[in-house]
Amino acid sequence: MTSASVNRDQIDYWNGRAGNRWASEQETLDQSLAPFGNAAIAKAAIKSGDRVVDIGCGSGATTIALSEKVGAAGTVLGIDVSAPMLARAKERALKTANVKLLEADAALHAFQRTNDLLFSRFGVMFFVDPIAAFTNLKTALVPTGRLAFVCWRPLTENPWMSIPLDAAASVLGADPTPPSPHAPGPMAFADPDRVRKILTEAGFHKIEIEPRHLQLGRLTRLEFRFGRSRMHGHHIRGRARRSLDRRHFIASRCRRVRAQSVHHDRLHQRSAYHAVTIHVAAGSATTFPFR
Repeated sequence: MTSASVNRDQIDYWNGRAGNRWASEQETLDQSLAPFGNAAIAKAAIKSGDRVVDIGCGSGATTIALSEKVGAAGTVLGIDVSAPMLARAKERALKTANVKLLEADAALHAFQRTNDLLFSRFGVMFFVDPIAAFTNLKTALVPTGRLAFVCWRPLTENPWMSIPLDAAASVLGADPTPPSPHAPGPMAFADPDRVRKILTEAGFHKIEIEPRHLQLGRLTRLEFRFGRSRMHGHHIRGRARRSLDRRHFIASRCRRVRAQSVHHDRLHQRSAYHAVTIHVAAGSATTFPFR
């Protein structure tokens, strides 16, 4: 990681309170996000002996899952900018011999062209310059390499995520200077046409997009954590922080709306994502959007 990284804002964000929260709530988050990671792993067609890079590996859940798939003959490099989450990942992977963890910006890191698969569970939507990032990531792949990742579809198709945003907006009013929908953040890859364009310009072709849905079970505080991440992009967190009463009111409204979807102490809400898979060999690429 370099201090000159174009992703400096994201690096600072994930090394601050956000990264610490995600590391401390690793168990809850992993339980909720596991179905998405499992879907991406299934699409990746992983073989014993594969060499894999896990982009935005966070607290290591997918890195460890991938290491089990590649076996002792394979390797997994987990790369992330968040020191708090990587510290948790290192604790969990202590006895996993085929895993290496690296604190670095995947958009700029000088990879060796030795890997069979680039993988990510919701870790590729935060690049300031995604075309440049994917161009760099492609240098990590052998000629027959593959790429598989998942990314969220639009916020309107993910009510579990939109609840805290709508609650905040109802209290604070609309953001007078909303950022671009393509700004780095959870929903940056919501538009499949944009995903196709980015990957094409980065050197991938013949891209297919498959929208997917999952019915989420118990989320506990997960949806509010995602909401806060999204609020960061919309400057809502800063506006809410100025008034503790407003923050409490927003949280109360979230709970009331959320309660309408609770059944037997479980929150059941529809989530929408893209499943993306790319095969580099012979200039071919296949992309399956999911969420």
